[in-house]
Amino acid sequence: MRSKTLLRCVIGVVAVALPACRGSCSSAAEYSGISSTGSSSSARSPLSSSTGGASADYKLPADRGTEWKSAGMLSRGGIPSSNWPICNRTPLVPLGGGADDSAGINALIQSCPVGSVVQLARGTFTIGRDKYVALNRGVVLRGQGAGVTILTNPLNLPTTPANKATAATDPIPIVVVGPGRWVGPDGDTRCHGLTAYQTRYMQLVATDAAKGATSITVIDGSIFSAGMTVLLDETSGASWQPDPAQLATSVWARPDYSLVWMFHNPSLGSNDDGPFPILTPSASNNYAGIGTGSDAACWFSRQDRPQSEIKEIAGVSGNTITFTSPLHKEYLTSRHAELTTFTGANTPVRNAGIENLTATQGGNGTIAIINAAYSWVKHVEVAASWGSAIGITDSFRVEVRDSYVHDMAHPEPGGAGYLLDINTGSSEILAENNIFIKGNKVMVGRSAGAGSVVAYNYADDGYIGYQDNWQETGVNGSHMLGSHHMLFEGNRTFNLDNDTTHGGSVYHTYFRNWSTSQRSDFHNGETGTLISDSTQHNHPYRAAGATRYSNFMSFVGNVLGIKGVTTAANGYSDSGETPAIWLIGWNDLSRHVPDPTVAKTVIRDGNWDWFLSQQTWLNSAPAPLPDSLYLSCKPAFMGSNTWPWVDPTTGTTHTLPAKARYDAGTPNTVPVTGDACSP
Repeated sequence: MRSKTLLRCVIGVVAVALPACRGSCSSAAEYSGISSTGSSSSARSPLSSSTGGASADYKLPADRGTEWKSAGMLSRGGIPSSNWPICNRTPLVPLGGGADDSAGINALIQSCPVGSVVQLARGTFTIGRDKYVALNRGVVLRGQGAGVTILTNPLNLPTTPANKATAATDPIPIVVVGPGRWVGPDGDTRCHGLTAYQTRYMQLVATDAAKGATSITVIDGSIFSAGMTVLLDETSGASWQPDPAQLATSVWARPDYSLVWMFHNPSLGSNDDGPFPILTPSASNNYAGIGTGSDAACWFSRQDRPQSEIKEIAGVSGNTITFTSPLHKEYLTSRHAELTTFTGANTPVRNAGIENLTATQGGNGTIAIINAAYSWVKHVEVAASWGSAIGITDSFRVEVRDSYVHDMAHPEPGGAGYLLDINTGSSEILAENNIFIKGNKVMVGRSAGAGSVVAYNYADDGYIGYQDNWQETGVNGSHMLGSHHMLFEGNRTFNLDNDTTHGGSVYHTYFRNWSTSQRSDFHNGETGTLISDSTQHNHPYRAAGATRYSNFMSFVGNVLGIKGVTTAANGYSDSGETPAIWLIGWNDLSRHVPDPTVAKTVIRDGNWDWFLSQQTWLNSAPAPLPDSLYLSCKPAFMGSNTWPWVDPTTGTTHTLPAKARYDAGTPNTVPVTGDACSP
């Protein structure tokens, strides 16, 4: 995301920034495509299953929903380590004096049996230059508590008014969960040149595979076996299409705009990730139709394969491969859909966990989860990270819960300061009951996220360190094209949106969140200046949005805005002009033309709108909403608090435990944990 230069327009008597105007303000209709009139409904199902349940009348269309109930460790009944034996009865103590502790920790990890706990004592463990903790086996690394046991690299001090550093001194993570740092799917060049089709690792899908199917047929099933973790992906199938945002004559996209590259004709120059060479698909380049094998077409996927999902094989019968979860989208032979193995040095690590500690000042991410499955981060504090605080790459059913991730070392675009980063095909991830605060983008989904759930988190204060007046993207699954079918439920945040700096994400669902349109007051970590949306009129204020090329989005049952604040008297509009409740199809690049495809494909049902002070149904007739789209009961971490905590029939919001922990000044104290039903 580059620096933002926006014109200012006058709405009423309040001067505000308008990202999609050029000399004069656009109308609300240009953004929304649908007027914000509607009716209200006070009905709500008392309890419903993750698929809607018999008592829940409202259901997403089949193309929008998917199976979210198996995300993270939900399919295993939760994180299992509470019953695991302790390997070292005497916890490992830090050496002290700045001596490198990584060798001692790594030796203990290697000596302990799989399914056991490696204990670290109280104190500060120093991770030396060019070193990291390698959690490459199915054990738990457990401290005595976040803020009590600390792993840090003292070389990587954050940017502050006194320290003007713009890069990490030692660009190494603190902990790597997985078989190694430089791993991926078999046979892939990992963005260092073209990848050839190699049948010992890769098999083309023989017949089209429908969304929701639990099996596929490949040309030759002999390289696969039950229990394997595999990558299912397809080429983009893009071609020149009319550019609905009118940034250029054409944009490189699928005909239905379910995948849109930032590749334009004529080129946008520095705003493009291209120009890419257009290739003739062949086995020599694994059927890619775009890219050199070392440009943006392979940054977070195999070349020209930005839509994918990682699966677990349940069984193999001849050439038919059956999975443990249904497909989250369709995969077509016309797009050279393909199944690829992770074996040998790329074999994912399973059942590895990090618990009850603080990790700070990683130099290229702090906790890097790469090629992992059924693994977790629990009760962990991550702070002052260079790169992504928690980055999840090529991973399956990883869970991040009950953690506090905050104050990035260098909160600037370009990957420098993301708090949660789900990328490169990672699928069925669960991020639940966490605090994500004070980073560049509080979370991103980069060519990843299928079947993932981001739920019941407090996410706030996303900003650009060098530009105080730009309000960054809040709860989202975007920042590189290809991300699809993620669920965002029950979060408290400042906006629900999707950026398209590197192409569009699609088919995400936002359900029962509270999005205010304004961040809480905070100080810029780089400059020390106060950032206050409530007084400074920063931009672009929006409670819910979807930038150009963000198609097939669903916003259902959310509470949007703040009672008595997001009003016409304070300069707000309901749609189209910022500050606003809705920015649908907004466009921060000249010509600033809203993308009408976003409005044509968005669903907005059952949301409480504090500008209108009513619940609105813009696509469907009013109907009872389920309590959850992935939980079958009130989860234990909600404790005695009201659940669902967001009531879109009245605009009432109750207590979110993650926000309550932060407000109480005890962000690392989690009184109740787990997904089991609340007693």
